[in-house]
Amino acid sequence: MAKLHTHGFDWHFAHPPEAVWPALADTGRFNEATGLPKHVIREETQPDGSVRFFAEARVGPLRLAWEDIPVEWVTGRWLRHMRVFSRGPLRRLCASLRLRPDGRGGTDVRYSLEAEAANPLGEILLRTRFFPSAERTFTAAVSTVDEWVAGQREQPFDTKAPPLPAATRGRLTEMVGRIEASGNGHGLARRLADWIATGAEVDLLRIRPLILARLWEAPPRHVVELCLQAVREGTLALRWDLLCPRCRGAKGSTAELDRLPSGAHCDTCNIGYDRDFSRNVELTFHPSAAIRTVPEGEFCLFGPMSTPHVVVQAAVEPGETRTLDADLPTGTYRLRTVEPGGETDVDVGSDDGFPEIVIDADAVAAGAPAPPGTLRIVNRDRRRRIVAIESREWVREALTAHRATTFQAFRDLFSDQVLRPGDEVGIAHVTLMFTDLRGSTALYQRIGDAAAYRLVREHFAFLAATVRRNDGAIVKTIGDAIMAAFPNPADGLRAAQAVQAGVAAFNARSGGAPVVIKLGLHAGPCIAVTMNDRLDYFGSAVNMAARMQHASEGGDIVLSEAIVGDSGVSAMLPRDSLREERRTLKGFAEPVPFFRLVPPATEAA
Repeated sequence: MAKLHTHGFDWHFAHPPEAVWPALADTGRFNEATGLPKHVIREETQPDGSVRFFAEARVGPLRLAWEDIPVEWVTGRWLRHMRVFSRGPLRRLCASLRLRPDGRGGTDVRYSLEAEAANPLGEILLRTRFFPSAERTFTAAVSTVDEWVAGQREQPFDTKAPPLPAATRGRLTEMVGRIEASGNGHGLARRLADWIATGAEVDLLRIRPLILARLWEAPPRHVVELCLQAVREGTLALRWDLLCPRCRGAKGSTAELDRLPSGAHCDTCNIGYDRDFSRNVELTFHPSAAIRTVPEGEFCLFGPMSTPHVVVQAAVEPGETRTLDADLPTGTYRLRTVEPGGETDVDVGSDDGFPEIVIDADAVAAGAPAPPGTLRIVNRDRRRRIVAIESREWVREALTAHRATTFQAFRDLFSDQVLRPGDEVGIAHVTLMFTDLRGSTALYQRIGDAAAYRLVREHFAFLAATVRRNDGAIVKTIGDAIMAAFPNPADGLRAAQAVQAGVAAFNARSGGAPVVIKLGLHAGPCIAVTMNDRLDYFGSAVNMAARMQHASEGGDIVLSEAIVGDSGVSAMLPRDSLREERRTLKGFAEPVPFFRLVPPATEAA
């Protein structure tokens, strides 16, 4: 039997474990920074439905081939990653990381390596240069983590990007000017250009605007509009990714929305799944090939930050009961296995111990609470299983298709991005606004067709600007009315309030006959379709939103029960100006309850 070689070294960081974990657990970024090779994973489904993962790469003159064993971790505490080699000087290599608070607000870290040689060359490497070289390289890489946590640098590790040719740098500068001139740059175009030119490959393969917005401390809408305009200028290219609901990997991608499949199969998880515009269809970006080519492949497929929604991943042998130290915050979690099988959701309160996780051959169940600060996993199956505990909040930083298509800039710049004829996609929740001009027929008669038409167009521009500032989009105009969509009720209500608050100023600017706007809001499920060569919405939620507008008297905002009942809206509503009413509306057999929000100035009048 080959000798097991071990080596450990220690690091200290000035910040607590939860602050340094996102850097130390970002194994893909760490591997790129330390010069490890990129590789393509080959997935092989086994007879029992599980999946094994194989890869090949070259390191200098050495050709390597290995099986990647899925990483184990408890967020903020430890991780362990093993590779079993079939080619190269090593037979097995295991890296582990353990974080402990130092009692003074910092973190002590122990990094350990275990390795077995496969041949005499491997034995020589392990006895001489392998471990000292790894310690020097890894320690140098993490020396910048404290600066990153302190906000003194954008990335935790240094990476070396290939230099761009002078001509490419010149084109980038010209693109920056055009992006800023469009009004969609928001002063961020130069920053995006530098990100593309010098950024790590792990960041550029899929650029996520909402993550960039958080990193740059910029409004999400500004970064989304920046990326969309950058596509128009040839700096970026866009891609629609159909994400697996379990591992979050992109298993189907296309540059055109009308080519997006209705479902996909994830070989990694060995499951089939359908598309859902609200949850698992994501719009991402990558550098245009004319600017910088980013090769496909992985630096590490299985690291914790590759699936940040998974807070714990741990292997359990057949018949084993494994107890882990872990303090998970309150919230909703999904309990499942990496292998195909059952899953269950649990709600964990502040005073609850985390429920015991019980695995059978085809089911995962929640048992009695474990002692506080621990996790208990019971494997009643005859196979080794890998348990994953995932947070249900992972979609927050994904620019879903639903959210992307409710940005006005998307509709303005990419009106050709539509579903194929006859295709329809369910959307779990959309907020819809309808507006109309009160007394528009009399307005045309009073001031004449030409003047009225001009006034209506100006009022459309006023509405479009207000909707855009509040993260919505005009879906269509209908005569003198508009239909607008928003990703959530709070954005829709902010836009509605801004419209009614801005009408007086609009009337003063227009210098024509004053307009009075009727306005209604509703939220609910609907279907996205292509109608008249544009993305549109269809269903009972659309009908209800239109009826809310019909109930408006002008100057007010009529809100459905779904809007008023939304948790994000309640704090925004001035209750003293909110009146509950009930009325029979066209198309609804029973009287419909709704709420009328009357601005103070309107009430006084």
